[in-house]
Amino acid sequence: MTRLIAVVLGLLIALSAAANDGAKVLAAKGTFADVKDDVVAAIGKRGLVVNYVAHVGDMLERTGRDLGKAKRIYEQAEVIEFCSATVSRAMMEADPQHLVYCPYTIAVYTLPGKPGVVYLAHRTYPRTAALKPVADLLQGIIADATK
Repeated sequence: MTRLIAVVLGLLIALSAAANDGAKVLAAKGTFADVKDDVVAAIGKRGLVVNYVAHVGDMLERTGRDLGKAKRIYEQAEVIEFCSATVSRAMMEADPQHLVYCPYTIAVYTLPGKPGVVYLAHRTYPRTAALKPVADLLQGIIADATK
């Protein structure tokens, strides 16, 4: 019984840690527009193209009214989607199930009551040799965008 309790507690701790490791968030100083432009430029600098920009903040504001929700979650929030043929091909050759990790996204957002702070967030990836280049790519883009 003691062993079962230890296993269950270990699983709960691991699941809790995994939930917290789902995204990496960094704060930058500046305006939303400038930081977003810097992210797009850092993506382009690597020869990559933005596929889509999801206007998540606008959508939540619009649908919040329809749902009777008045709380403002973001001042502005967009998710920038892009891909790298080279990095994606390598990770999917290693394991076709890695398709779930593509395309790559970086969220750019500001919060009510926090002027001058822009948050950048991206998913974290399992620490495997095949996925390390994806994590390095995202971290490099964000590092360039926040210089």
